[in-house]
Amino acid sequence: MSSAFYRLDHVRGRLKLGALEIPVPKSRAGRIVVGSAFIGGGALGFLPILGFWMVPVGLLVLSHDLPGVRKRRRRATVWWSRRKNGTRPERQTPSEPGQSERPVD
Repeated sequence: MSSAFYRLDHVRGRLKLGALEIPVPKSRAGRIVVGSAFIGGGALGFLPILGFWMVPVGLLVLSHDLPGVRKRRRRATVWWSRRKNGTRPERQTPSEPGQSERPVD
């Protein structure tokens, strides 16, 4: 998923999800309230009109203002793109205890 697929336009006050644009408040406090309301509505997703789709949208809105949520969103985005593309990160093998990192002369 690229960052162009979803983003928050601060100037126009809109959340862009693909071709869909959702108006959101321009103030930080307003976005936190809206994001929390989406998550709360998503928790009641078994009721009519509300749905579980509201949880990721709420997390997306909150991720623009709360660093902890932003960090988890970025990790999830990287994980999903790697899973989708079939790539895995390269792992470094840990050195054995007692071995130095420098080559011996």
